[in-house]
Amino acid sequence: MVFEIAVASGKGGVGKSTLSSTIALHLKEKGYDVIAIDADADAPNLHLILEIESWEKTEPYADAWIAEIDYSKCTNCGRCLDECPFGAVGLVDGKFVINQVVCEGCLTCTLVCQDRAIKRRKVERGTIRLARTAYGFPLWTSELMPGRPNTGKLVTEVKNRAREMARDGTISVVDSAAGIGCQVVSSLAGANVAVLVAEPTATSLSDLKRVHTVAKQTLLPSALVINKYDVNPGFVEEVLRYARDENIDVLGMIPYDDHVPRAMAEMKPLVRLYPDAPASRALLEVAGKVEEIVRNWREWSIRHRPSRPASYMPIVIRPPQM
Repeated sequence: MVFEIAVASGKGGVGKSTLSSTIALHLKEKGYDVIAIDADADAPNLHLILEIESWEKTEPYADAWIAEIDYSKCTNCGRCLDECPFGAVGLVDGKFVINQVVCEGCLTCTLVCQDRAIKRRKVERGTIRLARTAYGFPLWTSELMPGRPNTGKLVTEVKNRAREMARDGTISVVDSAAGIGCQVVSSLAGANVAVLVAEPTATSLSDLKRVHTVAKQTLLPSALVINKYDVNPGFVEEVLRYARDENIDVLGMIPYDDHVPRAMAEMKPLVRLYPDAPASRALLEVAGKVEEIVRNWREWSIRHRPSRPASYMPIVIRPPQM
């Protein structure tokens, strides 16, 4: 069985990558087989913390289609412009042109073209990369090309590659993206535990509630880490109250520490570069509690599994009456 830890937060910049790297380093040091996964296809940066200088494997990821016009056959009938449901066809200098960013490869234009002048081809959406860290475990990551959709599918493919590499007893540490979008849903899907990171601010608490709702939709048990708790100590109780009300296990609180940005500037793991820093000590305590969850997951998950799945209720914002 592969055990999967997803580190997530609604708000960006709260310390997910620092925590993810610390958990991976701690578990590897304790003798576990570890795979790190950077599940932020838009802005991956875990490789910067883990000192990756080169990639063992880089391959294109192509899962989408776009249409192309063969102008040697095109008679400018205009059916493609009339029928495209995405508005991807335009008229430029007397020629019909398909916008490759907007095109979804749906085949509508191909089907209506009486001249058989439109075909479709697969298009690259991003890259999947594998590296071996200097700390004894691999890192899988990906990078989406600008303007391309389907980050969730790309993250899912990266996680599948990691699962193929894993063996029984492997622990995957998934560094999720911020927010609650497709790639975050893919990060949480199939995980055994969600470790949520928040700061003691109203915005971070609001975003924490949203990402926790995503976790609850699949009854995923959650734990909480409060980062930079001492920058706004008066608000910490608000975050803790939410954790108590939602039966979220509080793993610890990390103080603000100037060593953190210094380690980022040096592009090295904080707990290796500054092992005696206050934030390093607190992070390693949290990593130790995550290890306890791994060892006692069945009992822990029973205690902290949501009692019922969260229902999804879309919010419809109506335009003002004209």
